[in-house]
Amino acid sequence: MTDPIAAPITDRVVETAGLLPYPWNIAAYAGIAILVALALHGAIFALLRRVARRSDSESDDVLIRRLASPTRYALVALALVLTAREIPAFDSAWQKVAGFVMPALVGWIALAILRALVEAMKMRADITVADNLAARRRRTKLTMFSRIATFVIVFVTVGLVLLSIPGVRDIGLTLVASAGLAGLAVGAAAQPALKNLIAGVQMALTEPINIDDVVIIEGEWGWIEDIRTTYVVVKIWDERRLIVPTTQFLESAFQNWTKKTAQLLGTVMLYLDPATKIGPIRAEFERQVRANPRWDGRVQVTQVTDTQRDAIEVRLLMSARDSSTLFDLRCDIREGMLEWIADNRPDALAKLRILSPQPEAAG
Repeated sequence: MTDPIAAPITDRVVETAGLLPYPWNIAAYAGIAILVALALHGAIFALLRRVARRSDSESDDVLIRRLASPTRYALVALALVLTAREIPAFDSAWQKVAGFVMPALVGWIALAILRALVEAMKMRADITVADNLAARRRRTKLTMFSRIATFVIVFVTVGLVLLSIPGVRDIGLTLVASAGLAGLAVGAAAQPALKNLIAGVQMALTEPINIDDVVIIEGEWGWIEDIRTTYVVVKIWDERRLIVPTTQFLESAFQNWTKKTAQLLGTVMLYLDPATKIGPIRAEFERQVRANPRWDGRVQVTQVTDTQRDAIEVRLLMSARDSSTLFDLRCDIREGMLEWIADNRPDALAKLRILSPQPEAAG
């Protein structure tokens, strides 16, 4: 027999138990699913890292490091999706944010894979070796296509996120549709940024410059430090940075000292007295240049290239493996030859002669 006093209390407890525990159950299910996903992710990547450590290649280490964070959140999202299928109330809430979360995660994973592949391929292109032209060309292409692919992935991801917002769905459709090559080509006529982007693609294909090329542009001498989709960073010899639009390397003339090879010829000019004997000068130059470790052994020539009233121009031609080494070699030879001439042939230095007429003999 039921107690008439306890019955209302029992009914209230049952009613409360039927209302309050439900949202807490949702949070508990979601929390358990997230913990399981994190534990599964940790176990999988611990195994992958152990396998990667036993490998001689560093590419798998790069791939695992890049994918660790995005896949962790992707597994958490997958766990929440599975939880939402079992709990209708949670499913309706999840559907409101899934349109933002899932495209963002997919884009993040795509970017991680892209950067891991590019970084792994760059490891195989070592630019520290003496003959690094092929490696620099490969790195330049990887850099350019990586930036372009990153732009496309972000562009499409933002468009997919906007598709999930009813009020701006038309904007999302427009962005996704304009991601095609035809849309970029049409937009390039009106948008300078897109014009530079296409110029970056063209530069990656035609290769007027590569990473670490030595160039002279805008009257400045420096190295190509970085190539972006819309601009190029030139490191000037005094450590300034010159920012040059990408289109300038396609539409204007510039000097590329390492287009085919890094080897270069350089000169030192000496202005000597016309009565100077060239033989000793040539012998001393050959001795100094052969003793200098910066000389690459290819070219060493002494020539009189010009004559003037009070001086002759003597050109000392030499070669080195790259532009910076050549600059130092020229400075060494210039200093060494001037010291040698001052110590051993001081009469060889150019002089200004003024001859006065001889006085006529008295008749």
